[in-house]
Amino acid sequence: YNTYVGKGVAKTLEIASVRKDLDPVSTKEEEFVYMSSSPNDEKGLRDSVRLEGKRRFERGLFLLDVRHMPDGCGVWPAFWLTDEANWPRNGEVDILEGVNGQTVAKTALHTSDQCDMYAHVAPYDKTGEWEWVTGIPETFTGEPDFKTAKAADNCWVMAQHQWANEGCTAVHDRNNTLGKPVNDNGGGVYALEWDPENRYIKSWVFSPRSDMPENLIQSIDTAGLEDKSQKVMPDPSTWGLPYAYFAIGKDTGCSADHFKNMRIVFNLAFCGNVSGNRFFRECPKESKEFNVTNDPVLTCDAYIKSNPEALKEAYWKIKGVYVYEREFETPEKTDKGSQSQEE
Repeated sequence: YNTYVGKGVAKTLEIASVRKDLDPVSTKEEEFVYMSSSPNDEKGLRDSVRLEGKRRFERGLFLLDVRHMPDGCGVWPAFWLTDEANWPRNGEVDILEGVNGQTVAKTALHTSDQCDMYAHVAPYDKTGEWEWVTGIPETFTGEPDFKTAKAADNCWVMAQHQWANEGCTAVHDRNNTLGKPVNDNGGGVYALEWDPENRYIKSWVFSPRSDMPENLIQSIDTAGLEDKSQKVMPDPSTWGLPYAYFAIGKDTGCSADHFKNMRIVFNLAFCGNVSGNRFFRECPKESKEFNVTNDPVLTCDAYIKSNPEALKEAYWKIKGVYVYEREFETPEKTDKGSQSQEE
């Protein structure tokens, strides 16, 4: 229930800006990126922002230092990687996505066929669990089947016994890793390591800042230094187990070419087929007050259109996004041959 507007309109509406604030972490005045939305009385829809990166990636370590994320009923923010023109063939990775005030972080992969995590990810590889699926309508009767439940570990957007476009979804083991709890803690860092060479995609959430590994803190704090010798390179191997682990590449159930040519996207949406369809279940109070013909999506739309006070919490405040990519060197050939060396 929103319209994405261009840069000029977003600046005029003051829903996209870079502002200086006192950073409680560094105790210094720092620059932050703000993104929010604005009611549009003519259309009824909210004017909102979607940022799309220009650079394309084939791998990388992606760090989001966010101090506040959009939160609340009918709100659907996301920070993700995709190649929309070739979706789902080139894949999609949802690093941060929440709807209707959810407080548990998830990482989801959406792909073409033959990308399955079943029997390829050991329990000891991660701290989180797969999301469990139940209530899928039976093929012949159309009735929801609550007797059957399975892990959402198949990344294909049309996988059997999963919801359409569910993908493979890993769920954090803590219920304070998204939305209001993270905002109340002053934000957090979301990290995703996409490494086809080492055959995995991993995700972490660090909030509050006291939970962050020292290496990660130093990497972010020194990222802007001009003197490269003073920069600290991130080393995810020192960060502890990720909550999400996906096996990709050779000898797994998902070839690495399911993910390629992807760019970073930030967006702030409202209602729609995710937040809207879950509105009755996750926002019962608002559903009762704004009910429209017992339709969850229309009810969500009516709630957002009323421009409630709660939407003041539906904004991004971002300290930075940091992307690192591995570099490879090929030493000069010797009599004994040559060997690739990874930095």
